[in-house]
Amino acid sequence: MKPITTGDAPRPIGPYSQAIESGNLVFVSGQIPLDPKTGELVAGGIKEQTKRVIENIRAILRAAGLDLNNVVYSIVFLRDLSTFNDFNEVYSTYFNESKPARTTVEVSNLPREALIEMTVIASRI
Repeated sequence: MKPITTGDAPRPIGPYSQAIESGNLVFVSGQIPLDPKTGELVAGGIKEQTKRVIENIRAILRAAGLDLNNVVYSIVFLRDLSTFNDFNEVYSTYFNESKPARTTVEVSNLPREALIEMTVIASRI
């Protein structure tokens, strides 16, 4: 297992790695919408927070030599499922060619009261 780390994404807020590479797979830890420069939650609603989360994931994948087209599976946690359509609107601009398998669930709360958390698995193959 090889840890993946980049300063272009927020530092972990707990005892975990930004991502781990194992074989041909890269497992990106759950990302909430933290600004990588300030470590603070970005302002705005679900659209702004979704964009920041995916940009953070993109930066971590880039550090592993991959991009969003390598994502094979994503798990999305939304604090309010009524924001699903707005989330999808932003998500689809990033995953328009490659459409990974995905699970989306509503949760009662997320770290730092974020509206979204997302994790992905990417493949080198």
